[in-house]
Amino acid sequence: MMGAAPKHDVYQAIADPSRREMLKLLSHSDSSIKEICEHFTISRTAIVKHLNVLSDAELVSDRKAGREKIYSLQPEQLLEVKEWVSYFEQFWDNKLSMLKHMVEEEPND
Repeated sequence: MMGAAPKHDVYQAIADPSRREMLKLLSHSDSSIKEICEHFTISRTAIVKHLNVLSDAELVSDRKAGREKIYSLQPEQLLEVKEWVSYFEQFWDNKLSMLKHMVEEEPND
């Protein structure tokens, strides 16, 4: 049986710079909300809302540790983004190669 689809689109989740920074932070180590808050100037409430968006998109997971929630990066969902960006990398590589070929073929005056 398949799991429920994410409530938030991965692209929507990573569209916000604060959420992208949170993902970077969690790529280094699992962190509590308190530890995450230390890296931002926005309110704890805003941090929690951002983490909920990331959680709904299945980019982070949380677990209880005593009275705290510890967040962990779940990078699997980012594969979709990687594949999408990869297509455009190939597209631009081809365009730049064609441009290089055209420039090198021009006769020198």
